[in-house]
Amino acid sequence: MSTYPDAKIPEELFDDAELERRWRARFSAPRVSLPDWARDAPARSLYVSNSSGTWELYAWDRDSGEHRQVTDRPNGTFHGTLSADGTRVWWFDDTDGDEFGKWVSEDFTYGGEKPAEAVPGTHAGYPAGLALGPTVTGIGMSTDDGVTIWVSKHGASPEVVYEHEQDGGLSALSWDESLLVLSHSEHGDSRHPALRVLRVSDAATVAEKYDGPGKGLDALDFAPVSGDPRLLVLHERHGREELLIWDVLADTEQELDLGLPGEVSADWYPDGSALLVAHTHRARTTMHRYDLASGELTDLSTPAGTVGNASVRPDRSVEYSWSSAATPGLVRTLTADGEDRVLLTPPGERAPGSQPVGDVFVEVPYGPNETVHALVSRPENSGDEPLPTVFNLHGGPHAADEDRFSSYRAAWLDAGFAVVEINYRGSTGYGSAWRDAIEGRPGLTELADVARVHDWAVAEGLTTPALSVVAGASWGGYLTLLALGTQPQRWAGGVAGVPVADYVSAYADEMEPLRAYDRALFGGSPEEVPAVYRDCSPLTYVDEVRAPVLVLAGDNDPRCPLRQILNYLDRLSARQVPFEFYRYDAGHGSLVVAETLRQVSAEIHFAQRAVGLA
Repeated sequence: MSTYPDAKIPEELFDDAELERRWRARFSAPRVSLPDWARDAPARSLYVSNSSGTWELYAWDRDSGEHRQVTDRPNGTFHGTLSADGTRVWWFDDTDGDEFGKWVSEDFTYGGEKPAEAVPGTHAGYPAGLALGPTVTGIGMSTDDGVTIWVSKHGASPEVVYEHEQDGGLSALSWDESLLVLSHSEHGDSRHPALRVLRVSDAATVAEKYDGPGKGLDALDFAPVSGDPRLLVLHERHGREELLIWDVLADTEQELDLGLPGEVSADWYPDGSALLVAHTHRARTTMHRYDLASGELTDLSTPAGTVGNASVRPDRSVEYSWSSAATPGLVRTLTADGEDRVLLTPPGERAPGSQPVGDVFVEVPYGPNETVHALVSRPENSGDEPLPTVFNLHGGPHAADEDRFSSYRAAWLDAGFAVVEINYRGSTGYGSAWRDAIEGRPGLTELADVARVHDWAVAEGLTTPALSVVAGASWGGYLTLLALGTQPQRWAGGVAGVPVADYVSAYADEMEPLRAYDRALFGGSPEEVPAVYRDCSPLTYVDEVRAPVLVLAGDNDPRCPLRQILNYLDRLSARQVPFEFYRYDAGHGSLVVAETLRQVSAEIHFAQRAVGLA
């Protein structure tokens, strides 16, 4: 086995004791997610917290006020839910972050029992949907052979209701347990799925909906009323994500024109008479109540920033998670009479704040939009420009950078770097055409937008190529390696976390849902469109890399597997390009706070050396 230069991890990132305390505190300060609750026992809730030093599941009995840590695993646990009656906690049991496993369950109050397989008779896989009703359980799993969906009634042995080699999953179960909806890509494009509604009693197809090539559908949830066949759906018929309500029994629908400029998602109010709408526009979120009978849209008063998740309680209060770039996350509740207060505060010191982000819209001479939106933040008391600057590229690519709190961004700012985050083509929130513009030429398309923003930053005097570092994780790590090879003149260094480095090898080893995604994105498999994979793979350009690079990889990563990263490092090593490697025993990232601190410390210390600060 080849050996590679290890990443250098300083004992302390900063000489200043207060800076050192502050950056570490942002990652280690106790945080909580928005609590979920049991459908028929809303006093019983489940959330995720890092209070133990690892992200784990916690049960919360709102009546008694008791909080209990449910899971305790070396690499953490992130996926869980509650049974409809609130008596059981379900969580996904994988191995060291490899995302392949089975659902297990245990008693909500914990009577000393060990977690047991939740649905015996299903096989292991990658999770592809879960729906828990009072008497019906629906479960989806994906493997290299495709997707399988089972239904178990009254605790009986599960029956297969759907199987297909193309990617798909279980989306929702109706409130009376008579109907379930699944998402599928039998047409071959998992990026733009279709919907099928099945009758639970006999798995017969009740209704189908497919909007055609390039127009996906996403089933959000059935109305929370027994016997109500209305399904809330996201569509993109008019060039962006919007809402419709589909009566699946009558097969009639109503598109909802909310008059909002951005893209939306929504959840039902408890009686099915209104929707809680989350509206995303220019990297920020607003929330609204939409009355279905009158069509009235009412603004809900929330602070400026980004809402992570939101839902409506049976008492019609809205619970939501919120943060801004300057303010660490909070879990808040907006009561029916308009009072907004903090809902859940974990014990311990609150994370220190950081700097706000500003908006930059860089004009581009190509479509589908006229500008590229970037978020720019500068260190406190930054002094004269140009500044060392990290161009931090988000993952996904089906994602976006927003005005939300990031301990990672704040650490770079503390280290004296300006931070530029770019919502390149492929990002969500800017319309379907912007999101899909990377199809057939992924990677290279995004980097054209990155180059435009980098040109702007240099022209404005913010930074110089000698002070510019490109960084990212997952898809952002892929773009980082591709940028170092195709834009070597722009970058003084690169930090690539869990990247795609050799796309053909990555395709061979990655989980099947991602292979399906890649086929839709590239226009086929590597055998079908070899030139596209070659042109868009960082390995193709490894001989052009000049700047030093730090690569981080997880041993058990099913998304960006290890072998293809080692292929890339072997090529770097043969050329004697300076690089460092950080390898850890987990999957596509880590849920362990101490491990995250080590990785961030290695990344920033590497970048400081690349631009001459250390």
